[in-house]
Amino acid sequence: MSEATDDGIGKVAAAAAESGRMGQRYLAAGSRVAMRLWDGQPSSDGKPEAARDYETVGYVVSGRARLHAGDRTVDLGPGDSWVVPAGTEHTYEIVEAFTAVEATSPPARQAGRDAPPE
Repeated sequence: MSEATDDGIGKVAAAAAESGRMGQRYLAAGSRVAMRLWDGQPSSDGKPEAARDYETVGYVVSGRARLHAGDRTVDLGPGDSWVVPAGTEHTYEIVEAFTAVEATSPPARQAGRDAPPE
């Protein structure tokens, strides 16, 4: 559960961070930007590409993944950061147990923007 004051200052306690349908954990969120945490394991399941109406920036805490966007593949490892512009078709392939923090603008969770790809 998050704590907020009348002036908009608040926090989300790690133990109380809500989970989304794709495995993300929702961290602090404001009216124009939000953060989420991903913890994932390697999988042979190919996830479909999706284009989102929000911009995403991310930072790899641990593990490895590949960002696939069109004909480009970007290898991501600890300490790397990345950006996916709004409207860009993309997917992630987790190569080894992966933990990353992403920020989205506008917030991914608002207005149903964070639904799993169909």
